[in-house]
Amino acid sequence: MPIHPYGVLKCKAIDRRLGTNQNAHYQVHVSTNEENFRIAVNVKSQLNPSELLYCTIEHFQHVMTADLPALPFGFTPLASKPDGQALDYIRSNLFDRRDMVPLAFDIPGRDNDLNEKLDFYIRRAMETDDSVLYAFGERWGPEQGKEDKIFGFEPGNGIHNIHMNQGNSGRFGRDDGVYQDGGLLLHFPSEDRWIAVFLAFQSQSWHTDDQSGHAIGTSEEEAVPDTGVAPVPAKEGIRIAGAVVLPEDGAETVTLLNATNRAVDLTEWAIANKAKRRYKLQGVIRPGQFMSIPVTEPGFLRDRGDIITLLDRNGLKAAGVSYTRHQVKRGWTILF
Repeated sequence: MPIHPYGVLKCKAIDRRLGTNQNAHYQVHVSTNEENFRIAVNVKSQLNPSELLYCTIEHFQHVMTADLPALPFGFTPLASKPDGQALDYIRSNLFDRRDMVPLAFDIPGRDNDLNEKLDFYIRRAMETDDSVLYAFGERWGPEQGKEDKIFGFEPGNGIHNIHMNQGNSGRFGRDDGVYQDGGLLLHFPSEDRWIAVFLAFQSQSWHTDDQSGHAIGTSEEEAVPDTGVAPVPAKEGIRIAGAVVLPEDGAETVTLLNATNRAVDLTEWAIANKAKRRYKLQGVIRPGQFMSIPVTEPGFLRDRGDIITLLDRNGLKAAGVSYTRHQVKRGWTILF
């Protein structure tokens, strides 16, 4: 069954411990003014390969950050559904999964392993007066009458599963779900800056069922015939290049780029927004060419910020981007 309770912990970082072979979690002691919590971040997988996939975005921009500062300090349960604040690594277009790299937690040397990468950001948050840490994952506690085993505060209280929580292998499939992924967001208000840290296991699948979050198979798209080139998976080469959210006149548009060496038939493909509304596509996009698609449903691309997801004819994500309200200008194209 999905993890429970899922939500976000808004807090201040006050102490930390590096992960070890005996306890392969990077631990953060945080305060919410009235409560103490421990954030336990996996730095090693129990399944092979043991190195976690890691992605940091130094200047994170996404529509979901707009409402986070208004949350109260403490743990806020989040509904596992689209168009809210819940994270979904596949459906929320938080980052490009190709930017994730495997990283061990205990490499000799300085600033080169997962422990040290996490420590760099957490120490910065600890040293910055106005910093706020948002930890997404599963809560445990409060454990009345029981001390926290790492930092000693009472009652024990914490949040874990700070990583992707879908597409799991073997026995971990019981934790699968959609819109319940973990992660760390650090906000530095005086700099108007967000930093994001996302983690996943190499054993997890990046194609999952929209209801259960269980891993599903993939299939290759068929390219238009008679090009004389061997078929390629179209979803690896069709990109979202830009969008006009507030047109001067006419329809909103989404512009695609075919980076492959084959023409691709977009019949039965679709684009989707954060609210999971879908707009069906048609036509053939030639190799190396752009295609601007008029979106004739008014307000499909929301000017307060949104995501745009490109789905192939099997309903699998081919590409995805996001934009904030600050990027929207009347008549201008947002470039991705």
